[in-house]
Amino acid sequence: MATYQYEALDSAGKPTSGSVEAGSSEDAIQQIRGQGFFPTSVTQSDGEGGRKKARVKAGGKRKKKKEKPEAKSKKEKKGIQIRLPSFGPVKIKVLTQFTRQLSTLQDAGLPLLRSLQILEQQQKPGKLKVILTQVVADVEAGSTLSDAFAKHPKGFDRLYCKMVAAGEIGGVLDVILQRLANFMEKAARLRARIKGAMIYPTVVVIIAIAIVTGIMYFVIPKFEEIFADFEIELPGLTKFLIQASSWVAGKQPGQLVPGWSVIVASPFVLFSGLKVFKKTGFGRAAIDWVVLKIPVVGVLVEKTTVARFTRTLGTLVSAGVPILEAVNITRDTCGNWVFERALQRVHDSIREGESFAAPLRESKVCDGIVVNMIDVGEETGDLDVMLMKVADNYDEEVDVAVQSLLSLVEPMLVVVLGTIVGGIVLALFMPLVKMIQSVSENQ
Repeated sequence: MATYQYEALDSAGKPTSGSVEAGSSEDAIQQIRGQGFFPTSVTQSDGEGGRKKARVKAGGKRKKKKEKPEAKSKKEKKGIQIRLPSFGPVKIKVLTQFTRQLSTLQDAGLPLLRSLQILEQQQKPGKLKVILTQVVADVEAGSTLSDAFAKHPKGFDRLYCKMVAAGEIGGVLDVILQRLANFMEKAARLRARIKGAMIYPTVVVIIAIAIVTGIMYFVIPKFEEIFADFEIELPGLTKFLIQASSWVAGKQPGQLVPGWSVIVASPFVLFSGLKVFKKTGFGRAAIDWVVLKIPVVGVLVEKTTVARFTRTLGTLVSAGVPILEAVNITRDTCGNWVFERALQRVHDSIREGESFAAPLRESKVCDGIVVNMIDVGEETGDLDVMLMKVADNYDEEVDVAVQSLLSLVEPMLVVVLGTIVGGIVLALFMPLVKMIQSVSENQ
């Protein structure tokens, strides 16, 4: 049997040291882990030289403890410097990467505090690094990880904190974090598909408006001068075009601002107005209800919302979150007032001892297949499995809905732009034809 000197971290992540007797270094590591420590260095001690080596390590460790307050002070100063430029919520990509890395470290058996310290040190300057600095301090002071996360809603929302709390209670934090990372990746992928589909029509509309505004501002006034020189009676369409051009250029009598500034500012004003209106209870309900009634767009929004709320609820239930709490969290994160009201009815139904599927069927916000699958999941005890299957199925249907929307938008854009350009060309050429006829008659 040989004596092994070791340095390790305890369950709180604090360094400790000692010695064990074992037949090999592997046996020594097993004994150290059996004591609840995570070994970072194991050295066999042989005679006087080995004991000297151990004392040198201990001395080095005492020296490190003396330097620790200074290092902590520097770290705090560094945290203050980082805190100033960090605004807004943490990006979903950064948060997903952090969640997956924390899951990996927990699965490897590293103490929680040490895992957080490692991830905080390697994090690039930004909002998450500032948050992790405070989370590390809270956990080191004895707070649970979920409570420490809950203090920073811009980084960790209610869904995230509740799942982490369930993982802590069940002792499966690494598994829960892995599921949470998968959930965030799929949710981000769904949003990215929808945003990507909207880029093409948005860019086309912006460019078309810019071109038409430029024609009104620069080209039409030149034709107006030509028509004025020939003193001919202009058609009604041409008069309307000239008046529109004068409005865009700000040349109409009594006009306060040029029309081009109104065209530029109107999207921002409209967006801000809708945002303010949506903050009111009535406004949010009205906008969400109207959006669901728009052809094609409403179908896309419905399928997206169903995919989101079933995946959220399925993830929470599989993580061990109580069903009433899971429904509450899902209701607050589904993003549509109509579905929120339906989920509130589900919550009330479950609280009274009734089923999940019945109030959802009565609300008529989901297709029959969704309600039936949830009903089967309740009966078999596999509600989380059924919810995840619904989410996966609706993710695919969202792709089909996006393609349908693009197939409808593209020809509509062509027709609208063709009508506008054709109207401008017709309004300009009708007086020219009349001028040519007048010149021919005079000859």
